[in-house]
Amino acid sequence: MAEKIEQQLPEDAAAIVAKAKGFWAKFSKRIILIGSAVIVLGTAWFAYKYFYKLPKNEKAEQQIFPAEKLFDVMSSSTGFNKDSINFVLNGDKAQNITGLLKIIDNFSGTPAANRASLMVGTCYLNLKDFDKAIKHLKAFDGEGADQIAAKAYKLLGDAYAEKKNTSDAFSSYKKAANVLSDKDEAQKAYHLWVAANYADYIGNTKEAIEICKDLKTNFPLTNPVSSFEVDKLLAKLGVVNF
Repeated sequence: MAEKIEQQLPEDAAAIVAKAKGFWAKFSKRIILIGSAVIVLGTAWFAYKYFYKLPKNEKAEQQIFPAEKLFDVMSSSTGFNKDSINFVLNGDKAQNITGLLKIIDNFSGTPAANRASLMVGTCYLNLKDFDKAIKHLKAFDGEGADQIAAKAYKLLGDAYAEKKNTSDAFSSYKKAANVLSDKDEAQKAYHLWVAANYADYIGNTKEAIEICKDLKTNFPLTNPVSSFEVDKLLAKLGVVNF
């Protein structure tokens, strides 16, 4: 039937059909293999997301809840103490707490494990184990939650600063400010102020002045940083009447 149709076509069209048939004969196996691979990958991704990743995270969320709740209590009221930090990090069977380190190991790649990295990093920072704090804080991904990402960068800066790694500390403090949009005026101004003071502390006068000028220009009325405090730092840095 295909041959009859080809015979009825004009000469140019018949030539195109012949070329198409030749192309298919030459590349059909490759096309089928590529198409099959796309289907397999698509199916694998669907299966990973809906039959592995989502159930895995549901289990992780169930297990992380007690440790996360205790961490929230420490953060908001009682403060960080070694016993509570140990429960958060390593768990406690008597209180039915699964340690966050175990959550990270068992549920890698889930949102729960990602949150655990931030909490673990914060715990190690309070324990003054700065290397472990840096490791876990760097592993955390803010995933578009800018305010939380800013907090993580600030903590990372603190850890680097404690290790006298001034370059990475200052970079982290600036990232804490830069990750925020201008809509988060108060937090952005706060993190810029931290970066300015740290720049002054390490003798980076140029950066300190630039950040202070940014604060004066773009955040003149923003709490918690007063224009008076910025003027004081600028005066200390040799800049008056800006």
